[in-house]
Amino acid sequence: MNNSSTPSLPISSTKQVAGQQRAAAIDDTTANKIALNNTSEFSTTADVKQWIKTQAQALGFADCGFLSVHHPLFAKQIVQLQQWLEKGYEGQLQFMHSNHELRANPEQLVDGARTIISVRMDYLTQAPKPRAVTDNDLPNQGIIARYARGRDYHKTMRSRLKQLALKIETMLPEWQHLNIGSERDFIFRPFSDSAPIFERPIADAAGLGWTGKHTLLINKQAGSFFVLGELFISLELPDDQPIKEHCGSCSACIDICPTQAIVAPYELNASACISYLTIEHKGTIDTKYRRAIGNRVFGCDDCQLICPWNRYANITPVEDFAPRHNLDSSSLLELWQWQESDFMKKTEGSPLRRTGYVSFLRNIAIGLGNANASTDTITQLQSKLGVHNEILDEHILWAITEQQDKLKAIES
Repeated sequence: MNNSSTPSLPISSTKQVAGQQRAAAIDDTTANKIALNNTSEFSTTADVKQWIKTQAQALGFADCGFLSVHHPLFAKQIVQLQQWLEKGYEGQLQFMHSNHELRANPEQLVDGARTIISVRMDYLTQAPKPRAVTDNDLPNQGIIARYARGRDYHKTMRSRLKQLALKIETMLPEWQHLNIGSERDFIFRPFSDSAPIFERPIADAAGLGWTGKHTLLINKQAGSFFVLGELFISLELPDDQPIKEHCGSCSACIDICPTQAIVAPYELNASACISYLTIEHKGTIDTKYRRAIGNRVFGCDDCQLICPWNRYANITPVEDFAPRHNLDSSSLLELWQWQESDFMKKTEGSPLRRTGYVSFLRNIAIGLGNANASTDTITQLQSKLGVHNEILDEHILWAITEQQDKLKAIES
């Protein structure tokens, strides 16, 4: 402490003052050490990225990566998207024809954004049997894709991304010496399948995994049972690097696809994919796909279940993915007996809402047609004839015929 700043005091107080001075000096030294430690803790942008990654993992994200909004991948992806659309693989996904300018220039989505934090969140609540599609062993059960058995992950993802952004905002003063824009007003916006964004290519380029032949992202330590999200922020952080792909000569996902929707490695005909047919497609499902759909009433996990990398799939720490209303074990007939009020109640805050009640019944009718032969199943199918619309009736009649043919085959 500088003596010139110390006022004159009586001699009787000098011992006490000396002690106070030593304590103050110690406090200053400690404060200086803390300040130095804080500075050294964030001496590079890599330190900032690691801190953000640690915070993301504490919020339930399995990992995160960083990519500039100006990365060259966006221009490349637009060309590939246009080529894909020219082949007619989008089916009824007409939104894929729109907002190409935003897809190519993601900085236009959030004014002032400079970096995209790509995150992944594991969603399995129970490890599946490695390299086996055991769903086929349960022909009378209604199979719902594993990501959709609990709460709608989109809200969970965006909520936690917002929490991550607020944590980042509190650290801005610590990073002002790094010239990453932390002195400016902090801008952020979370996304989860909620804007025209190349989610999977961003995650691929940011090193969260590689694109498998089924067009899903695969991580060497975690397989592919995870969902993706993005946080756009105004900080300028260096790009992470993509990792090497490890599919090799394996074609398990291509070979297992019930509808042969994976037309070539890394090329998906979405209009033939069971996930598309049972969730996005409205109206009649072509008869050529119905037997292949089997008992899948919302989505399909086959290409993931058969993938050898999913022997490393992780169990989620996020409670929202826990199955609700027995959606991991309900029979087709149990689901068939849901009234619209049951559907609305049991799918509140659920991804299943996306398909709508009548389309959900359409999917179940197909499942019942593919189920084990049973006169009770025929009776249950007949109970909804003429109740909703002609499209559902057409699928019910198909299912009844399938059941009758099976019963005849047994009798003969």
